[in-house]
Parts: sequence; structure tokens; C-alpha cells
Amino acid sequence: MDKSWMHSDRRSKAYEFGVEAFLNFAVENLLTTTHIRCPCVKCVNLKLFGVGIIRDHVYFNGIDQSYKNWTFHGEPSEATTNASRNVEEDDGHSRYSFVSEEIDMDDNDFGDFGSDPYEFANVIGDGDQPVYPGCRKYTKLSALVKLYNLKAKHGMSDVCFTELLILQGDLLPEGNTIPTSMYEAKKTLCALGLSYEKMHACPNDCILYRKEYEDSTNCPTCGISRWKEGKDSILKEGVPAKVVWYFPPIPRFKRMFQSHETAKSLTWHAARKSIDGQMSHPADSPSWKLLDDKWPEFGNEPRNLRLALSSDGFNPHSSLSSRYSCWPAILVTYNLPPWLCMKRKFMMLTLLISGPKQPGNDIDVYLEPLIDDLKSLWVGIRGVYDAHNGEYFTLRVALMWTINDFPAYGNLSGCVLKDIKLVQYAAMIHLVTG
Repeated sequence: MDKSWMHSDRRSKAYEFGVEAFLNFAVENLLTTTHIRCPCVKCVNLKLFGVGIIRDHVYFNGIDQSYKNWTFHGEPSEATTNASRNVEEDDGHSRYSFVSEEIDMDDNDFGDFGSDPYEFANVIGDGDQPVYPGCRKYTKLSALVKLYNLKAKHGMSDVCFTELLILQGDLLPEGNTIPTSMYEAKKTLCALGLSYEKMHACPNDCILYRKEYEDSTNCPTCGISRWKEGKDSILKEGVPAKVVWYFPPIPRFKRMFQSHETAKSLTWHAARKSIDGQMSHPADSPSWKLLDDKWPEFGNEPRNLRLALSSDGFNPHSSLSSRYSCWPAILVTYNLPPWLCMKRKFMMLTLLISGPKQPGNDIDVYLEPLIDDLKSLWVGIRGVYDAHNGEYFTLRVALMWTINDFPAYGNLSGCVLKDIKLVQYAAMIHLVTG
């Protein structure tokens, strides 16, 4: 198939005909699904949309020109069955080639790499190769993670990051393994299975465009458009008016058990013995014991996780923008020892709700995907590999409690807090005046 249109002007007829031919090709070859991967430069085949939205994305953002072999859209792959471990040459640049079935960033069960620990180990082994022959300080994976953190910290654009990768590759000795484009960097990192989902939301916090509303273009509650309105009052189709970032916890729980040391630490609470009768860990609390007594089949498996959920709003721009509000939702795993469970690397960010104003009492709308996953985890996730014991088991998770200040407690639980605040103010006045 002619792919020269990918390099044409997006306003040209050649580009228009090429987009339609590509969409027809994808639909004909993927008859078992109503959604296909979006190959625009922002989605880079990591998101699934309907044909109409993909057409808008490809026109608005442009198609990823490095996507030369349309393996995600029905074209036979040029890679071999072990392509996830080998490096192929593409126009003078090396890239990872992954079979399309191995990467599915939109499935909540994440059965791709998580279901096979050996396949995951292969990816890690491939990433542990040195940045260049003889380098002992950085591996390919560690260098790429540091570069990507630098991109996120300073708000670097994808184009700038691609040019930085190309410059790094030129500065390092021959044979270096630094990716040469943002597309390749995302492929390498996303192969670990720790993805995120950008969910479109109603600007008035009515709904998330998921499940039965996934293809809707207007909010069924307030009628406002899903798309952003430009300064000229014209809707920009394909550009969402509001977005929430969701980081599914299920694949990360699977990854925790695929680490030998972490899997061992997750059963620390069962191996310890409290000899002083004091509450030194949540395992000594009445809530923990009540859960064991009420659901003994849950308590008899020490690998089942006990979680706490914490959320609060803050202004990420400090005093530069006093109106902006960002709400993260964080899960804490209490199976770990006290010196680990509050470490930053084990505090799991699951939701990031950002916008010019706080969601208020409508925050429950944004918690829907997290609640769905927590329900699935309570029922049980089969086929989780425990690296410490070398076996598969069914993982179950219970949310024991939430941690919030009083204003967030009012939003999340619907409690009336006026009287509590009055009591606090009275107590403060009493302390000051004596």
C-alpha cells in the first residue's frame, strides 16, 4: 500500500485520500472490534478510539511518520516472534519491535506482560543492557527513565524530547542503545505495562466519557459539548474540554509481586510477632482483625492486600494561580513493613484530577474507574505470579479506610462539617485567650 501520503501536507488531497484509505484498511482488517488504535503523533497507537475520532486526531495532530509498518492495524508484522527482545534497523535507527498482542494499554486486566513473568523478565533484561559498550553507571532502561523524568519535570515537548534523544545518541559512542524518537521511548517504557488512561470528562463534572458514554459528543446531563471551545467560539473536535488521568492499580500490584524482595515484604505482617502488645503496625488494629474475622477466606491468605485511600486538593502553581486546583488520589499498601509502606515508591498514585476549579461534591464521578477496579480486586485477580514463592495465586484487595482532612472528608463522604469547624475555632480561641 502507498504510504507516501504520510509525509504530505495535511491540507492536501493526497493526505485526505491517504487517511481514508488507511481507515478503510484498518476497519477491514480488524473486524472484531469497533475501536482501533490511533496513530497520531500524540496517541502513538496507545489509545483506542472510534473511526471518527481517529480521523479528527490524524488531521489535527498529524500521523506519526515513524509508524511505517501498520502492525497495529492489520498489516503483517516484519518482526519475528522474539521481536520484543531484538533490535531491528529502521532507516538507520534502531527501535524495539513489539508484537501487537503484547501491548494493550486499554485493557483493565492487563493480561499482556503481567500474565507471564518470564516475558516481563525478558523486557527488563533487554532494558538492562548498558547505554553504550563499557558503560557501568547507566543501563538503557535507567538512562531512559531519567531522561523521561527530566522531560516531565520541565514540561518538555515531544518534539524537543525527540531532538534531545537524537543529540544524546550522537554524543555517545557508537553502539549506544538510546532511542532516537519519542515513539521508541514510549514503546520501551510502555512495554513494562504501567500505563495511564486519559479519560474525557464533562467540564461541569457530570460524567466521564466511558462505558455507555464513550462515543458521546455531548453530556447527557447538562448538554455541554465534549470538545474544547476555541477563542473564536468554534469547537475543536477531537480536543477534550476536560481530562482526568487514571493510573490503573491492577498491573502495578502484579509488578509488586514479580519482585522477589517486594513479594517477600508484602507478607511481613504475617511473619512478625507482636510481643509487647502495642499497636506498632496496622496489623495490630481492631479494623485489621475485624476484616480477618468477618471474611476468614480473605484473612487466611497473607498475600491479600490491605489498602488506604487518601485524597486532597492542592495548587500546583503555588501563588501564581490561586484558582487552579489539582486533586490526586493515592493508595497506600499496609502489608509492607512500617519502614516501607510510607516510602514514596510504594505510595501509588491512581487518579489525577486537574482543572481550574476543584470538583467538590462531584468528585465521586472521577472515582468511578478506581471503584470499578477495587471491586474487581475484591472479587480476585487470577494468575498473579509470586516471585518469592514461585507460584501463581489469586490476589484479593480490601480498602480498609480513607485518610483525609475535614474539607476533603466532606466532599468524599458527604459529611456536614460546619459544627466540627465551629468546635475547632472555639477550641483555638480558648487556647489563645486562656
